Amino acid sequence: MSEVVYLNGEFMPLENARVPVLDRGFIFGDGVYEVIPVYSRNPFRLAEHLCRLQSSLDSIRLANPLTDAEWAKLTREIVARNEGDDQSVYLQVTRGAAMRDHAFPKGAKPTIFVMASPLSTPSRDQVENGVSAISATDFRWHRCDVKSIALLGNCLLRQMAQDAGCVEAILFRDGYLTEASASNVFIVCRGVAITPPKSHLVLPGITYDVVLEILAANTMPHEIREVSEQDARAAEEIWITSSTKEVLAVTTFDGKPVGGGKPGTVFRRIHPLYQEFKRKVMRQAA
Repeated sequence: MSEVVYLNGEFMPLENARVPVLDRGFIFGDGVYEVIPVYSRNPFRLAEHLCRLQSSLDSIRLANPLTDAEWAKLTREIVARNEGDDQSVYLQVTRGAAMRDHAFPKGAKPTIFVMASPLSTPSRDQVENGVSAISATDFRWHRCDVKSIALLGNCLLRQMAQDAGCVEAILFRDGYLTEASASNVFIVCRGVAITPPKSHLVLPGITYDVVLEILAANTMPHEIREVSEQDARAAEEIWITSSTKEVLAVTTFDGKPVGGGKPGTVFRRIHPLYQEFKRKVMRQAA
Protein backbone atom coordinates (compact mmCIF):
# COMPACT_ATOMS: atom_id res chain seq x y z
CA MET A 1 0.00 0.00 0.00
CA SER A 2 1.34 3.43 -0.94
CA GLU A 3 2.32 5.66 1.99
CA VAL A 4 -0.47 8.15 2.71
CA VAL A 5 0.39 11.68 3.85
CA TYR A 6 -1.58 14.79 4.79
CA LEU A 7 -0.89 18.15 3.14
CA ASN A 8 -2.93 21.30 3.73
CA GLY A 9 -6.27 19.64 4.34
CA GLU A 10 -5.96 16.62 2.04
CA PHE A 11 -4.83 13.01 2.41
CA MET A 12 -2.92 11.73 -0.62
CA PRO A 13 -0.20 9.28 -1.69
CA LEU A 14 3.25 10.56 -0.77
CA GLU A 15 4.31 10.73 -4.41
CA ASN A 16 1.48 13.20 -5.12
CA ALA A 17 2.38 15.68 -2.37
CA ARG A 18 3.68 19.02 -3.67
CA VAL A 19 4.45 22.39 -2.10
CA PRO A 20 5.22 25.70 -3.87
CA VAL A 21 8.88 26.50 -4.44
CA LEU A 22 8.28 29.81 -2.63
CA ASP A 23 7.22 28.05 0.56
CA ARG A 24 9.30 29.61 3.32
CA GLY A 25 10.15 26.16 4.62
CA PHE A 26 11.93 25.49 1.31
CA ILE A 27 13.45 28.97 0.92
CA PHE A 28 14.41 29.79 4.52
CA GLY A 29 13.87 26.67 6.64
CA ASP A 30 11.17 28.79 8.29
CA GLY A 31 9.19 26.15 10.15
CA VAL A 32 9.13 23.62 12.96
CA TYR A 33 8.42 19.93 13.32
CA GLU A 34 7.73 17.04 15.69
CA VAL A 35 8.41 13.30 15.53
CA ILE A 36 5.98 11.15 17.52
CA PRO A 37 6.60 7.43 18.10
CA VAL A 38 3.55 5.20 17.76
CA TYR A 39 3.37 1.79 19.44
CA SER A 40 0.53 -0.63 18.67
CA ARG A 41 -1.13 2.23 16.76
CA ASN A 42 -1.17 4.47 19.84
CA PRO A 43 0.89 7.71 19.81
CA PHE A 44 3.34 7.82 22.73
CA ARG A 45 3.20 10.95 24.88
CA LEU A 46 1.14 12.80 22.30
CA ALA A 47 0.17 15.63 24.65
CA GLU A 48 3.82 16.30 25.50
CA HIS A 49 4.81 16.33 21.82
CA LEU A 50 2.02 18.77 21.00
CA CYS A 51 3.09 20.96 23.90
CA ARG A 52 6.63 21.07 22.51
CA LEU A 53 5.25 21.83 19.05
CA GLN A 54 3.36 24.77 20.53
CA SER A 55 6.52 26.00 22.25
CA SER A 56 8.47 25.84 18.98
CA LEU A 57 5.71 27.70 17.13
CA ASP A 58 5.61 30.37 19.82
CA SER A 59 9.38 30.76 19.60
CA ILE A 60 9.25 31.53 15.87
CA ARG A 61 6.12 33.71 16.24
CA LEU A 62 3.91 31.47 14.13
CA ALA A 63 0.31 30.92 15.20
CA ASN A 64 -0.64 27.28 15.61
CA PRO A 65 -2.93 26.44 12.67
CA LEU A 66 -4.69 23.65 14.59
CA THR A 67 -5.93 22.99 18.10
CA ASP A 68 -4.45 20.14 20.14
CA ALA A 69 -7.66 18.17 19.56
CA GLU A 70 -7.32 18.66 15.80
CA TRP A 71 -3.66 17.64 15.86
CA ALA A 72 -4.53 14.54 17.89
CA LYS A 73 -7.30 13.58 15.48
CA LEU A 74 -5.02 14.14 12.49
CA THR A 75 -2.22 12.10 14.05
CA ARG A 76 -4.51 9.15 14.70
CA GLU A 77 -5.99 9.42 11.21
CA ILE A 78 -2.59 9.30 9.51
CA VAL A 79 -1.70 6.25 11.62
CA ALA A 80 -4.95 4.55 10.62
CA ARG A 81 -4.29 5.21 6.91
CA ASN A 82 -0.81 3.65 6.97
CA GLU A 83 0.38 0.10 7.55
CA GLY A 84 2.17 -1.16 10.62
CA ASP A 85 1.40 -1.17 14.31
CA ASP A 86 4.57 0.78 15.19
CA GLN A 87 5.05 4.00 13.27
CA SER A 88 6.89 7.30 13.42
CA VAL A 89 4.63 10.28 12.75
CA TYR A 90 6.26 13.44 11.42
CA LEU A 91 4.44 16.78 11.77
CA GLN A 92 5.72 19.92 10.04
CA VAL A 93 4.41 23.48 9.98
CA THR A 94 5.99 26.22 7.88
CA ARG A 95 5.07 29.88 7.56
CA GLY A 96 3.72 29.16 4.09
CA ALA A 97 4.34 30.48 0.59
CA ALA A 98 5.17 34.13 -0.09
CA MET A 99 7.50 36.24 -2.20
CA ARG A 100 11.06 35.86 -0.97
CA ASP A 101 11.76 38.40 1.75
CA HIS A 102 13.40 37.82 5.12
CA ALA A 103 10.66 39.69 6.98
CA PHE A 104 7.55 37.70 7.90
CA PRO A 105 4.89 37.97 5.17
CA LYS A 106 1.44 39.26 6.01
CA GLY A 107 -1.47 36.98 5.28
CA ALA A 108 0.54 33.86 4.37
CA LYS A 109 -1.24 30.60 5.14
CA PRO A 110 0.86 28.06 7.06
CA THR A 111 1.76 24.83 5.30
CA ILE A 112 0.82 21.70 7.29
CA PHE A 113 2.42 18.39 6.40
CA VAL A 114 2.05 15.06 8.21
CA MET A 115 3.44 11.65 7.29
CA ALA A 116 3.95 8.28 8.94
CA SER A 117 6.85 5.90 8.43
CA PRO A 118 7.74 2.54 9.97
CA LEU A 119 9.20 3.08 13.44
CA SER A 120 12.82 1.97 13.61
CA THR A 121 14.03 1.39 17.18
CA PRO A 122 17.42 0.02 18.32
CA SER A 123 18.19 -3.56 17.37
CA ARG A 124 18.69 -6.25 19.99
CA ASP A 125 22.41 -6.20 19.23
CA GLN A 126 22.58 -2.44 19.81
CA VAL A 127 20.76 -2.74 23.13
CA GLU A 128 22.92 -5.63 24.33
CA ASN A 129 26.28 -4.32 23.10
CA GLY A 130 25.83 -0.58 22.79
CA VAL A 131 26.90 1.72 19.98
CA SER A 132 29.82 3.95 19.05
CA ALA A 133 29.90 7.75 19.12
CA ILE A 134 32.39 10.50 18.37
CA SER A 135 32.77 13.93 19.93
CA ALA A 136 32.32 17.19 18.04
CA THR A 137 32.17 20.90 18.67
CA ASP A 138 28.60 22.13 18.90
CA PHE A 139 28.64 24.83 16.22
CA ARG A 140 24.85 25.08 15.81
CA TRP A 141 22.80 28.23 16.43
CA HIS A 142 21.85 29.36 19.94
CA ARG A 143 18.19 28.33 19.87
CA CYS A 144 18.51 24.55 19.94
CA ASP A 145 15.41 24.41 22.14
CA VAL A 146 13.36 25.19 19.02
CA LYS A 147 12.62 22.06 16.96
CA SER A 148 13.40 23.88 13.73
CA ILE A 149 13.36 22.29 10.29
CA ALA A 150 16.60 24.21 9.60
CA LEU A 151 18.78 21.23 10.51
CA LEU A 152 21.89 21.73 8.37
CA GLY A 153 24.15 21.87 11.43
CA ASN A 154 22.68 18.65 12.80
CA CYS A 155 23.01 16.98 9.39
CA LEU A 156 26.69 17.92 9.12
CA LEU A 157 27.37 16.61 12.62
CA ARG A 158 25.44 13.40 12.03
CA GLN A 159 27.36 12.85 8.79
CA MET A 160 30.63 13.27 10.68
CA ALA A 161 29.50 10.43 12.94
CA GLN A 162 28.47 8.26 10.02
CA ASP A 163 31.77 8.88 8.23
CA ALA A 164 33.50 7.61 11.38
CA GLY A 165 31.32 4.50 11.48
CA CYS A 166 29.42 5.76 14.52
CA VAL A 167 25.76 6.16 15.44
CA GLU A 168 26.01 9.63 16.99
CA ALA A 169 28.11 12.74 17.49
CA ILE A 170 28.13 13.91 21.12
CA LEU A 171 28.49 17.66 21.27
CA PHE A 172 30.45 20.03 23.47
CA ARG A 173 30.26 23.81 23.59
CA ASP A 174 32.83 25.84 25.55
CA GLY A 175 33.96 22.74 27.43
CA TYR A 176 30.50 21.50 28.42
CA LEU A 177 28.19 18.78 27.15
CA THR A 178 25.07 19.98 25.35
CA GLU A 179 23.45 17.05 23.51
CA ALA A 180 24.07 14.87 20.46
CA SER A 181 23.25 15.58 16.81
CA ALA A 182 19.78 14.01 17.19
CA SER A 183 19.61 12.87 20.82
CA ASN A 184 19.84 13.99 24.41
CA VAL A 185 22.74 12.62 26.48
CA PHE A 186 23.07 11.16 29.97
CA ILE A 187 26.27 10.08 31.68
CA VAL A 188 26.81 7.95 34.78
CA CYS A 189 29.51 8.87 37.29
CA ARG A 190 29.98 6.88 40.51
CA GLY A 191 26.57 5.30 39.96
CA VAL A 192 24.75 8.62 39.53
CA ALA A 193 22.94 9.36 36.26
CA ILE A 194 23.62 12.96 35.21
CA THR A 195 22.25 15.04 32.36
CA PRO A 196 22.54 18.72 31.40
CA PRO A 197 19.61 20.98 32.30
CA LYS A 198 17.20 22.25 29.68
CA SER A 199 18.32 25.51 28.12
CA HIS A 200 18.37 27.34 24.81
CA LEU A 201 21.30 25.08 23.84
CA VAL A 202 19.45 21.79 24.35
CA LEU A 203 16.27 20.40 22.79
CA PRO A 204 13.77 19.59 25.57
CA GLY A 205 13.51 15.88 24.82
CA ILE A 206 10.32 13.93 25.50
CA THR A 207 12.35 10.75 26.16
CA TYR A 208 14.72 12.81 28.33
CA ASP A 209 11.73 13.64 30.54
CA VAL A 210 10.56 10.02 30.63
CA VAL A 211 14.01 8.80 31.72
CA LEU A 212 14.12 11.39 34.51
CA GLU A 213 10.63 10.33 35.65
CA ILE A 214 11.72 6.68 35.76
CA LEU A 215 14.89 7.51 37.68
CA ALA A 216 12.90 9.48 40.25
CA ALA A 217 10.10 6.90 40.55
CA ASN A 218 12.63 4.14 41.23
CA THR A 219 14.77 6.23 43.61
CA MET A 220 17.79 5.84 41.36
CA PRO A 221 20.46 8.49 42.04
CA HIS A 222 20.41 11.23 39.42
CA GLU A 223 21.32 14.87 38.93
CA ILE A 224 20.43 17.58 36.46
CA ARG A 225 23.49 19.81 36.18
CA GLU A 226 26.14 21.08 33.82
CA VAL A 227 28.44 18.29 32.62
CA SER A 228 32.02 19.16 31.75
CA GLU A 229 33.76 17.51 28.83
CA GLN A 230 36.23 16.05 31.33
CA ASP A 231 33.38 14.41 33.29
CA ALA A 232 31.82 13.05 30.11
CA ARG A 233 35.10 11.49 28.97
CA ALA A 234 35.65 9.91 32.39
CA ALA A 235 32.06 8.61 32.68
CA GLU A 236 31.33 5.02 33.63
CA GLU A 237 28.38 5.02 31.23
CA ILE A 238 27.00 7.23 28.46
CA TRP A 239 23.43 7.00 27.14
CA ILE A 240 21.71 8.69 24.24
CA THR A 241 17.93 9.17 24.32
CA SER A 242 15.35 10.13 21.71
CA SER A 243 11.92 9.12 20.44
CA THR A 244 13.44 6.62 18.01
CA LYS A 245 16.60 5.59 19.92
CA GLU A 246 14.61 5.30 23.17
CA VAL A 247 17.47 4.72 25.68
CA LEU A 248 20.69 3.42 24.15
CA ALA A 249 24.14 2.89 25.68
CA VAL A 250 27.26 4.34 24.06
CA THR A 251 30.03 1.83 24.71
CA THR A 252 32.76 3.30 22.49
CA PHE A 253 33.49 7.03 22.51
CA ASP A 254 36.11 8.51 20.19
CA GLY A 255 37.47 5.00 19.67
CA LYS A 256 37.90 4.27 23.39
CA PRO A 257 35.70 1.99 25.52
CA VAL A 258 33.24 3.63 27.89
CA GLY A 259 33.55 1.92 31.27
CA GLY A 260 34.07 -1.75 30.54
CA GLY A 261 33.08 -1.38 26.89
CA LYS A 262 29.65 -2.90 27.49
CA PRO A 263 26.32 -1.37 28.62
CA GLY A 264 26.74 -0.64 32.32
CA THR A 265 24.78 -1.72 35.36
CA VAL A 266 22.67 1.44 35.56
CA PHE A 267 21.73 1.15 31.90
CA ARG A 268 20.81 -2.50 32.39
CA ARG A 269 18.38 -1.36 35.06
CA ILE A 270 16.94 1.69 33.28
CA HIS A 271 16.37 0.01 29.90
CA PRO A 272 13.81 -2.61 31.07
CA LEU A 273 12.16 0.04 33.27
CA TYR A 274 11.77 2.24 30.20
CA GLN A 275 10.24 -0.63 28.22
CA GLU A 276 7.81 -1.38 31.05
CA PHE A 277 6.90 2.32 31.33
CA LYS A 278 6.20 2.37 27.61
CA ARG A 279 3.99 -0.74 27.81
CA LYS A 280 2.08 0.75 30.75
CA VAL A 281 1.39 3.98 28.87
CA MET A 282 0.24 2.04 25.82
CA ARG A 283 -2.09 -0.15 27.90
CA GLN A 284 -3.67 2.96 29.37
CA ALA A 285 -4.07 4.51 25.90
CA ALA A 286 -5.63 1.40 24.35
